Amino acid sequence: MTVPTAIDRAAPVIARHEINIEASLDAVWKLHVDVNAWPIWQTDITAAHIDGALEPGVSFDWTSYGFSVTSTVYDVTDRARVLWGGTSGGITGVHEWLFNETPDGVHVITSESFAGEPVDADAPAMQTLLDASLVAWLGHLKTAAESRAGEA
Repeated sequence: MTVPTAIDRAAPVIARHEINIEASLDAVWKLHVDVNAWPIWQTDITAAHIDGALEPGVSFDWTSYGFSVTSTVYDVTDRARVLWGGTSGGITGVHEWLFNETPDGVHVITSESFAGEPVDADAPAMQTLLDASLVAWLGHLKTAAESRAGEA
């Protein structure tokens, strides 16, 4: 298998969402890369485990909306980009996160592609599911980072 360098632009389902977060890049980045702590602030994730750091070649297990996934990290650019992906239940997902510092905090863009038989069978439903998931994740990240920024 070739290691992806980006989401699958030919996939039948692609979602892209973004948000501005009024917190430091360090705070947002730390929340995002601490996989083991995801269930604390990302309530749609009920389990997450990684041994070691989020870095290329490392795999981690997580459960979101009752769907268990093992993802492999393909690329990390410190405080700027994370790309991971994996296949579960016949769906191959590739997920990219981009972090850009702004005068007021951080602009986060997340994009994900879904491909596979279950996606082909009902692309509109999969699109709705993926869009809702990414919007929720960004919202949880914003809430967690901004609440911690207020504590500083």
